[in-house]
Amino acid sequence: MFDEICPSPMQPLRMKDKWAPMVLRCLQDGPHRFSELRVPLYRTTAKELTRSLRNLERDGFVSRTPTGRAVTYELTSLGRGLLDLLSTVYAWSDEHGQELLDAYDPDGDAG
Repeated sequence: MFDEICPSPMQPLRMKDKWAPMVLRCLQDGPHRFSELRVPLYRTTAKELTRSLRNLERDGFVSRTPTGRAVTYELTSLGRGLLDLLSTVYAWSDEHGQELLDAYDPDGDAG
Protein backbone atom coordinates (compact mmCIF):
# COMPACT_ATOMS: atom_id res chain seq x y z
CA MET A 1 0.00 0.00 0.00
CA PHE A 2 2.85 2.42 0.70
CA ASP A 3 4.87 1.32 -2.29
CA GLU A 4 5.80 4.20 -4.56
CA ILE A 5 4.05 2.63 -7.57
CA CYS A 6 0.89 1.73 -5.67
CA PRO A 7 -2.16 3.51 -7.12
CA SER A 8 -3.27 4.86 -3.71
CA PRO A 9 -1.22 8.09 -4.10
CA MET A 10 -3.10 8.63 -7.35
CA GLN A 11 -6.51 8.36 -5.72
CA PRO A 12 -9.08 10.58 -7.38
CA LEU A 13 -9.76 12.55 -4.23
CA ARG A 14 -6.19 13.75 -3.98
CA MET A 15 -7.55 17.05 -5.17
CA LYS A 16 -5.74 19.56 -3.04
CA ASP A 17 -8.12 22.46 -3.36
CA LYS A 18 -11.56 22.68 -1.87
CA TRP A 19 -13.11 23.92 -5.10
CA ALA A 20 -12.46 20.82 -7.22
CA PRO A 21 -15.45 18.77 -5.97
CA MET A 22 -17.70 21.82 -6.34
CA VAL A 23 -16.48 22.38 -9.91
CA LEU A 24 -17.28 18.75 -10.72
CA ARG A 25 -20.73 19.18 -9.28
CA CYS A 26 -21.31 22.35 -11.31
CA LEU A 27 -20.40 20.46 -14.48
CA GLN A 28 -22.66 17.48 -13.79
CA ASP A 29 -25.49 18.86 -15.92
CA GLY A 30 -23.33 19.59 -18.95
CA PRO A 31 -20.60 21.84 -20.30
CA HIS A 32 -20.09 25.37 -18.99
CA ARG A 33 -17.96 28.34 -19.84
CA PHE A 34 -15.63 29.82 -17.26
CA SER A 35 -17.93 32.81 -16.68
CA GLU A 36 -20.87 30.47 -16.11
CA LEU A 37 -18.92 28.56 -13.46
CA ARG A 38 -18.10 31.80 -11.66
CA VAL A 39 -21.80 32.33 -10.84
CA PRO A 40 -22.36 29.36 -8.48
CA LEU A 41 -18.72 29.50 -7.35
CA TYR A 42 -18.81 33.21 -6.51
CA ARG A 43 -16.81 32.69 -3.32
CA THR A 44 -13.71 31.62 -5.26
CA THR A 45 -11.37 33.90 -7.12
CA ALA A 46 -10.75 33.60 -10.85
CA LYS A 47 -7.22 32.44 -10.05
CA GLU A 48 -8.45 29.65 -7.73
CA LEU A 49 -11.06 28.50 -10.23
CA THR A 50 -8.49 28.49 -13.04
CA ARG A 51 -6.13 26.40 -10.89
CA SER A 52 -8.92 23.94 -10.05
CA LEU A 53 -9.94 23.57 -13.68
CA ARG A 54 -6.34 23.05 -14.79
CA ASN A 55 -5.76 20.42 -12.13
CA LEU A 56 -9.00 18.64 -12.99
CA GLU A 57 -8.05 18.71 -16.66
CA ARG A 58 -4.54 17.44 -15.90
CA ASP A 59 -5.98 14.57 -13.87
CA GLY A 60 -8.43 13.62 -16.62
CA PHE A 61 -11.68 14.62 -14.89
CA VAL A 62 -12.50 17.64 -17.06
CA SER A 63 -11.98 18.41 -20.73
CA ARG A 64 -11.32 21.91 -22.01
CA THR A 65 -12.63 22.85 -25.46
CA PRO A 66 -11.84 26.21 -27.07
CA THR A 67 -14.94 27.48 -28.88
CA GLY A 68 -14.11 30.67 -30.71
CA ARG A 69 -13.12 33.26 -28.14
CA ALA A 70 -14.51 31.26 -25.22
CA VAL A 71 -13.53 28.00 -23.57
CA THR A 72 -15.98 25.31 -22.51
CA TYR A 73 -15.35 22.85 -19.69
CA GLU A 74 -17.02 19.47 -19.51
CA LEU A 75 -16.78 16.34 -17.39
CA THR A 76 -14.99 13.40 -18.93
CA SER A 77 -16.22 9.86 -18.33
CA LEU A 78 -13.65 9.67 -15.53
CA GLY A 79 -15.09 12.84 -13.99
CA ARG A 80 -18.65 11.54 -14.34
CA GLY A 81 -17.56 8.43 -12.49
CA LEU A 82 -16.78 10.55 -9.43
CA LEU A 83 -20.27 12.03 -9.19
CA ASP A 84 -21.76 9.04 -7.33
CA LEU A 85 -18.89 9.09 -4.87
CA LEU A 86 -19.28 12.82 -4.31
CA SER A 87 -23.03 12.38 -3.82
CA THR A 88 -22.30 9.85 -1.08
CA VAL A 89 -19.90 12.26 0.63
CA TYR A 90 -22.42 15.12 0.41
CA ALA A 91 -25.19 12.91 1.82
CA TRP A 92 -22.93 11.90 4.72
CA SER A 93 -22.07 15.56 5.33
CA ASP A 94 -25.75 16.49 5.36
CA GLU A 95 -26.53 13.69 7.80
CA HIS A 96 -23.70 14.64 10.17
CA GLY A 97 -23.64 18.39 9.57
CA GLN A 98 -24.49 19.43 13.11
CA GLU A 99 -22.00 16.96 14.60
CA LEU A 100 -19.31 18.34 12.31
CA LEU A 101 -20.11 21.91 13.35
CA ASP A 102 -20.15 20.95 17.03
CA ALA A 103 -16.78 19.21 16.72
CA TYR A 104 -15.13 21.99 14.73
CA ASP A 105 -12.40 23.84 16.59
CA PRO A 106 -11.27 26.90 14.63
CA ASP A 107 -8.18 27.26 16.81
CA GLY A 108 -7.09 23.69 16.12
CA ASP A 109 -6.96 22.83 19.81
CA ALA A 110 -7.64 19.11 19.95
CA GLY A 111 -8.98 18.23 23.33
